[in-house]
Amino acid sequence: MEGRQNVSEDRRGQAEAFDAIGQHYDEAFPHKEGQLAAGRRLAEALAPGSRVLDVGCGTGLPTALQLAEKGHSVLGTDLSAGMLALAEKNVPAAEFRQIDIADLATDGPAGIGRFDGIACFFALLMLPRPEIPGALRRLHGLLRPGGLMELSMVEADLDDAAIPFLGHTIRVSGYLRDELRQVVRDAGFEITGEDTYSYAPASSDVPPEHQIFLHCRRG
Repeated sequence: MEGRQNVSEDRRGQAEAFDAIGQHYDEAFPHKEGQLAAGRRLAEALAPGSRVLDVGCGTGLPTALQLAEKGHSVLGTDLSAGMLALAEKNVPAAEFRQIDIADLATDGPAGIGRFDGIACFFALLMLPRPEIPGALRRLHGLLRPGGLMELSMVEADLDDAAIPFLGHTIRVSGYLRDELRQVVRDAGFEITGEDTYSYAPASSDVPPEHQIFLHCRRG
């Protein structure tokens, strides 16, 4: 795992929360049906040996593992050192780096190159809304022409709202689905399909959330 990039004070708090949550994340979200389906879709759609970026990879489960088991070359990035330490153990065939989504770049000293595919599952939730369009444009620039991206968000009309999460407080943003589609298209992506799942964490009495999975292609 490479050294830490510059991280804003706001997102440092997010990273520390996920450092503390660690393995309890997978215990609280044991099924991940939508993420499993989208990860499988990406793994199978790409040519064998494709280079794939897993943004906000967390513990590496399930997505980085799915992609690596299909023989793809996987780079996972996350803000949380604790999550990445678990990912390295869970998916030794993949590479992991601690990089803020705001610092992802193709070229330069910290550049990570281009990719045939990107998995971005719930990572954009951690950004204030004004930063999400720029993050999507960065992901678009990291994809080779015709490259594929599987993207998921929780449907919610929120902007940098503080919420309790597994004993900690994190800040999250979201869109209603029509606005989400527009933001993704404005970043240069073609949306080729969409799935929605209703999901609630294990051992929780909170109402189920609606998870939106968009199947995207770089235009």
